[in-house]
Amino acid sequence: MVDCLTQYYRCPERFIRFASKEALSAHSGYFQLGERLACFGKYYGHQPSESAEGIGRDSWSDIEIGDGTTYLPFDPSELVDNLRFESYAGDWQHDKLYSAFSKMYYLIRPILSVSIRKQLQKIYLSGWDKMPFPHWPVDTSVDDLLQQLFLSAIRSSGVEQIPFIWFWPESVPSCVLMTHDVEGIAGRDFCPILMDINDSLGIKESFGVIPEQRYPMSPEFLSSIRDRGFEVVVHDLNHDGRLYTTRKQFLERVIKINAYGREYGADGFRAGVPYRKQACYDALDFACNMSVPNVAHLDPQLVVYCTVMPYFIGTILELPVISTRAYTLFNILKEHSTEL
Repeated sequence: MVDCLTQYYRCPERFIRFASKEALSAHSGYFQLGERLACFGKYYGHQPSESAEGIGRDSWSDIEIGDGTTYLPFDPSELVDNLRFESYAGDWQHDKLYSAFSKMYYLIRPILSVSIRKQLQKIYLSGWDKMPFPHWPVDTSVDDLLQQLFLSAIRSSGVEQIPFIWFWPESVPSCVLMTHDVEGIAGRDFCPILMDINDSLGIKESFGVIPEQRYPMSPEFLSSIRDRGFEVVVHDLNHDGRLYTTRKQFLERVIKINAYGREYGADGFRAGVPYRKQACYDALDFACNMSVPNVAHLDPQLVVYCTVMPYFIGTILELPVISTRAYTLFNILKEHSTEL
């Protein structure tokens, strides 16, 4: 139960004394912690809500502290995992509406004009701004939950502070990674100019290249990226939107993806769009993955994992995609303000 806190803060276990009340509900659901923090999991004493809309019960009233221990009406590790692994949304690929739309869209996509594709995407994304959870444009539910639990640990232990290892080296306050996905021939040919622009700003980022079907890619092109101090990342296999359609198909494709990773000297991977299915990550042979957005209101796979901090899924370090994809914002919703 304390693993989620000790792994996040790297603090001594002796300060983290939590116990879960008995017995938790048979099924998971939504409940609230404070004014804004939505949680999903099993709860003590009653069945939580099936929907994130209108969840009124604040779990603070059910938290008790005694004998140096915080007694919680939930299992914090379960809550964190449910958000990080997007368990609260179920299996998106088994959603009948999504599956029908996706299959039809990708079947006829090659013959559709860009304007028609934009209209279809806009219809699919209707209502994005009415979603009560996750919070737009950045959701920090996991980070907020762990912070509140950390404060509870301080109160219950009777100390003024708990030592922990700071998140970034040399006490820097934050970390930002920049990436570019090379989607087509024009994008590939623009990479040298883009690297010039980035170098002028002192930025070294990764270039996600698509190994098959989109464009020819020579060893010289890949070397031109690495030789200038930039990174090469494998971006899907062919970017057709079907990477995770079935586990059987994924396992067939991932053999090629892993081989391209070794050939390119790539430590990182990113699925197309982005799509993801965390249960399949054990087959990926990469050090890090960059396929999960923090908030996906404007993406085909709407669920998200509600944290701005990296975390491990097995042996793969997941690096969160924090910024909203510009294409959807600018070209589909026609939103060009700087408010976001």
